[in-house]
Amino acid sequence: MRLQKFLAQAGVGSRRAAEELIRQGRVEVNGRKAELGLSVDPLEDRVRLDGKSVTLGTQKILIAFYKPRGCVTTASDPQGRRTVLDYLPDLGARIFPVGRLDYDAEGLLLLTNDGELANRLLHPRYGISKVYDVKIKGHPDKKAIEQLRSGVRIDQGVTAPAEVEIIRELPNAAWLRITLHQGWNRQIKRMGLAVGHQVLRIRRIAYGPVRLGRLSPGRRRLLRLDEIRKIYEEAGLYRE
Repeated sequence: MRLQKFLAQAGVGSRRAAEELIRQGRVEVNGRKAELGLSVDPLEDRVRLDGKSVTLGTQKILIAFYKPRGCVTTASDPQGRRTVLDYLPDLGARIFPVGRLDYDAEGLLLLTNDGELANRLLHPRYGISKVYDVKIKGHPDKKAIEQLRSGVRIDQGVTAPAEVEIIRELPNAAWLRITLHQGWNRQIKRMGLAVGHQVLRIRRIAYGPVRLGRLSPGRRRLLRLDEIRKIYEEAGLYRE
């Protein structure tokens, strides 16, 4: 985003006031005097005003992050494993993940400082869709696919209807694309076992209107304005 917009959102003042601060040479980005027209990445760049760090503070922050395999979706881990927050810089606000991905799963994870939004996205009432590419052992037959689509019994009960399609077949495995509207613990792995197929790999590629796109493992980006509007709409929080 433009530097003056970032400064305004951080509470420094209006955009016009921020522009004047930049003209006066009081703003630095990554240790260098800033100029008008400069764009910054709030997740990567260090912005200072009169030598003091400037962050987004209490502004609503929404981040799309590619969670790699081998890290936990928590703020800290008693076993000392790497967490998703270890990949983020200090944003001057408490950021937390929306829901979880298993330690050995990967893909799109949303992080935010908006607790109300996070609660809505996780609540079954809103049925926010989550799309996964799932590698399973063996080749599922039509009966197994239909069972996954209509619901299978696992420990918590019978799963809600899901969208399931075979997207690729390998000699001894297959990739499925599964869309869920609920989020029970280790649900996909248990669904696979319920129809006789071990789940070998899970990658989430979408969460509501947000897509993983070209993000690579360990990388992140701020959500675009159109994504923010859509996700607040789906959570019943958007107001004109």
